[in-house]
Amino acid sequence: MALRDELLKSIWYAFTALDVDKSGKVSKSQLKVLSHNLCTVMKIPHDPVALEEHFKDDDEGPVSNQGYMPYLNKFILDKVTDNFDLQDFNKMCWTLSSRKNLERSQLLISNDDAFKIWCIFNFLSEDRYPLIIVTEEIEYFLRKLTEAMGGSWVEERFEDYKLKLSSNQQCLNAWELISLVGSGHFSKGMDRQTLSMAISEVYQELILDVLKQGYMMKKGHKRKNWTERWFMLKPSCISYYVGEDLAEKKGDILLDGNCGVEPLQDKDGKKCLFLIRSSQKSFEISASDKKKKQEWIQAVQTCVNLLRQGRPAPHREARQKRRDLRLKQQAEQEELELRMRELQTANEAKQLELENMRKVRQQMEEQVAQKSTELEQYLQRVRELEDMYHQLEDALEDERHARQDEEAVRKLQARLLEEEAMKRAELEQIHLRQQLAISETEAEKQELERERLAKESALQAAMQQLEQLEQERQGALEQYQTVMKKLEDATNNTKTWKHKVAQHEGLLRLIQPGSKGQQRITNWGPAAFSDAELSLREKQWQEMKNQAAQAP
Repeated sequence: MALRDELLKSIWYAFTALDVDKSGKVSKSQLKVLSHNLCTVMKIPHDPVALEEHFKDDDEGPVSNQGYMPYLNKFILDKVTDNFDLQDFNKMCWTLSSRKNLERSQLLISNDDAFKIWCIFNFLSEDRYPLIIVTEEIEYFLRKLTEAMGGSWVEERFEDYKLKLSSNQQCLNAWELISLVGSGHFSKGMDRQTLSMAISEVYQELILDVLKQGYMMKKGHKRKNWTERWFMLKPSCISYYVGEDLAEKKGDILLDGNCGVEPLQDKDGKKCLFLIRSSQKSFEISASDKKKKQEWIQAVQTCVNLLRQGRPAPHREARQKRRDLRLKQQAEQEELELRMRELQTANEAKQLELENMRKVRQQMEEQVAQKSTELEQYLQRVRELEDMYHQLEDALEDERHARQDEEAVRKLQARLLEEEAMKRAELEQIHLRQQLAISETEAEKQELERERLAKESALQAAMQQLEQLEQERQGALEQYQTVMKKLEDATNNTKTWKHKVAQHEGLLRLIQPGSKGQQRITNWGPAAFSDAELSLREKQWQEMKNQAAQAP
């Protein structure tokens, strides 16, 4: 259920509680108080001028529900975030509506239990106004309540109640459901405390999304000691408290799709261990027995799987499936009723046709009776005319044979009409099948045509890409040939410079003053430089050679 739909159900109760004369309208002053309370409990900045501006053309008289809805959506619900306490919001709407609708004198439950049943009713009710809960959801809630009380479900008792309910209506409103549970009709043999605990358990599961809870031992992260905590599992986190009264919260284990849970071997004197790995840290937990350990592991793993798949809590998903199934059954029922009406119309047409045929038959019988009377008169005349008796007898014999032939022909025609009707029905069925086959063939033809057009488009795009790649390849080839030409010119230039250097490197000689030391002998005679000068000359010649080699 979306948050807006959930809030609207509670607000509807608050609005109808202010509608004293049940006219569908509430005074503007009361709406101001209601809007201010809604903004306060949902932590929304309240603009008192907005309501006046919204209804400035309707200063006189009350404001209807339809007129208040645009203001409610624009100035309140559109600004809602999930940073407020939904339970406080529900209690505020409950306080406004329960004072005028709840009859406390004959109830065996407390006001807090009645509030929880009211919240459960809003969760299970249909998404139409006025809010009601159907028999299927009533049975679901009562079964949950009976299981929580540790009792056994009595199918016959609910069937008897459903028969009584069906005589008047097929659903209940919130106050009737509270009276049903508060009267103790389905909790006979259970004390009030057991019933109250069962209501709280069902409320925690359906409204607070508590999938599992109970005492277990938790290993500390700092002192490494084991402490008993009350754990409460919800779809996205595991909260642990000092006790089951939830008075002091000690921490949360946040769950997401990357979390994991796995069993551990017994150690440190602790048994039935398992590990919960979250994105922040890991938690070692010790259950009371192997059954509890397996139940917790399975429950945590279920939550992780739901988070990975982006699915809601199991009871919310089950409720949506039940609603979808009811909608499907309702659609099928409407379709069946439509077909029944069509068949009824066809049957009435057939009945009218048969009635017309009976009238025609009656007319024919009257004509036959008239003919018979005329025949009797004719026979009387024949008996009176004895001289023509034999001739008339022959004529009557011929007429009798003719009537037999006529009867045979009439029976043959009736049989042919029946066969014609059967053949006509068969031909209609064959025609319908041919029409269906033609429709399917046409759809397949259109699908093949769309595939052919798609493939032709893909082929055109591929050919365009191929032409573009061919152009790019030609450009790259021309660029490669240009680079090779430059490289060849640079190589030839380098070879020319190397040859020139090789020719001149032996001819260059520095003219320096003579040395008294030993002269070096070269290919051209005694050298005119010393050993130090030769080393300096070799270094300069090598640098010039390297520069020539690096030149382009």
